[in-house]
Amino acid sequence: MKLGEKLRYLRLVEGTLRGMDREMTQQDLVRALKKETGKGLSQSYLSQIESGARPHLTNASRMLLARFFKVHPGYLVDDPEGYHTELTSDLRATDDRLDLWLISGAEQFANDPELNHALLQVAKYRDTRKCLVLMGAILETPELVDRLVEVLKPGLAGGSHRGRGTAKSAGAKL
Repeated sequence: MKLGEKLRYLRLVEGTLRGMDREMTQQDLVRALKKETGKGLSQSYLSQIESGARPHLTNASRMLLARFFKVHPGYLVDDPEGYHTELTSDLRATDDRLDLWLISGAEQFANDPELNHALLQVAKYRDTRKCLVLMGAILETPELVDRLVEVLKPGLAGGSHRGRGTAKSAGAKL
């Protein structure tokens, strides 16, 4: 992964963690850095890094961003092609991709607060894959879905969204 991609990813995650329901913009980052650390970077500098026009951070900038995002300074460099640390598993990489996909989906459904919240909750959970596999298992038993809705979300029990509540309609969309 390139440095610019990492910085964009960190802004996306930070915006979500701060409850912004969107990625943190470069300007948001500039303001937060100044407010929280007393030091700053310019938006144009961040833009150059993210676009790849400036391939490296200065050491001072790397240390400032690492402290702000709470990552190791060594994370804020380009990874060599095909590089993986011994601590990174294929499952963790899958969870990272799922988290990004879910956060992106949540942004697309910002006008549906319940769906937006649900997608963000799954993305924030420590084992995203497990959540989605569990959801698949629950959906294999429609009666369980109905019962869980009655108990956990009584307001939704009156009817399913767009007719997706039955096994027959769920199977039809596959």
